[in-house]
Amino acid sequence: MAKQVLILGATGQIAGHAIQALLKNGDDHLLLYTRHPQHLESVNQQRETVIKGDTLKMTELDAAMAQADVVYANLRNPQIEQQAQNIVAAMDKHGLKQLVWISSIGIYDEVPGKFGEWNNAELGGGQEDSYLGTYRKAADVISASDLDYTIIRPAWLTNKDEVDYETTKRGEAFKGTEVSRKSIGTLVAKIIDDPAPYARQDLGVDKPGTDGDKPAWY
Repeated sequence: MAKQVLILGATGQIAGHAIQALLKNGDDHLLLYTRHPQHLESVNQQRETVIKGDTLKMTELDAAMAQADVVYANLRNPQIEQQAQNIVAAMDKHGLKQLVWISSIGIYDEVPGKFGEWNNAELGGGQEDSYLGTYRKAADVISASDLDYTIIRPAWLTNKDEVDYETTKRGEAFKGTEVSRKSIGTLVAKIIDDPAPYARQDLGVDKPGTDGDKPAWY
């Protein structure tokens, strides 16, 4: 049965790959929610509806949630904790359960060894107001909810045209240093299509065989 999939941050690069996979492999209708609709390159009028909106504005978010069955959040913002709180509140209001949430590698200090040290130095591990600190607070909001969430913590992202990934669960040491945006977008679409195996899961995602002290291109 086709679902109404609300994509928050629809102009993001990972979102672009998820959108392509969802259009190619299913018949869901996509609600493309973004502050910058002019940046959407092409829209399939039969399968996609563009909604101009801001997740920090509850009235706009609420109106979009009223049309949705599933929510996928692909957000980058210093106020991401507030965005998470708004999304959980709006989903609860409308009785929505499934949320796919893109987070960041390193929010649980789960990256071992030299790469973990490098990652923390780059992203501010252990600092509450850093990039990792704000993403951790947002993830805590999601995991404390009663939603059937899936949190995805990607390794450092590449633009390689490949789908090749493995996952680790929360509490397990992160593997690898990099993963393609296409891999993450493909995984998002897979979760939206078949959510049950991924419900209330918090997954690290990397490309197998990319272990090292830092991503290969640094």
